[in-house]
Amino acid sequence: MIVLDGLHRSFGGKTALSGLSLVAEDGRVTGLLGPNGAGKTTALRALGGLLRPDSGRATLDGIDPAVSPREARRRLGFLPEPAGLPPRLGAREILAFAGEIHGLARRPLAARIDEVIAAFGLAPFAERPAEALSTGERRRVALARALVADPPNVVLDEPTNGLDVLGSRAVRKLVRNLAAAGKCVLLSSHHLREMAEVCDRVVVVTEGRAVAAGRPEDLLARTGKPDLESAFVDLIGEEGWS
Repeated sequence: MIVLDGLHRSFGGKTALSGLSLVAEDGRVTGLLGPNGAGKTTALRALGGLLRPDSGRATLDGIDPAVSPREARRRLGFLPEPAGLPPRLGAREILAFAGEIHGLARRPLAARIDEVIAAFGLAPFAERPAEALSTGERRRVALARALVADPPNVVLDEPTNGLDVLGSRAVRKLVRNLAAAGKCVLLSSHHLREMAEVCDRVVVVTEGRAVAAGRPEDLLARTGKPDLESAFVDLIGEEGWS
């Protein structure tokens, strides 16, 4: 389970998070939806231990990455945006490094890497350096890296960026399968269709705080709008999308 409890974070006097709170449950996909600058990526980075909130807590199964980063890291598969792959390493090396960070022993890790390479179709370019890969290939490697240790919590920031139609469709199926396997999945996306297809619950964020939460159909009912785009704009306000 992922919990954000009253997160506040500012950068140089500019507020990125203003008391953001949410709960993402195991076995469900929770989506973060909001305009650019709403604070989504800042919140996900706090979960990934990449930054400390000024106040409030972000926890993974009760573990605060700001307090126990190693233990929290082992419970999290994190896909940031941008993915930040080491440019000179190949997919197999990247997956090995990620598995070691999560504490996997060498022999089971080697078998797991083979399994993940097959599952994500990385074999044709598994040894090629990341800097030589296409945008879609790099995204697939980054997704594989996030999942190589089979973590109980998965955080995905814009998971389908750079993917074509078939790749995006495969990622949506993967996300639903992760939830079906009992994992807690928290994803951020600008794509309304993506949210509607994969999310059990959507949290609408603007100006660093949550302004609405519920199933996509609940948000339609709340706003009285005929489609998700109109509902989200109604919840955030037209100026939030400018």
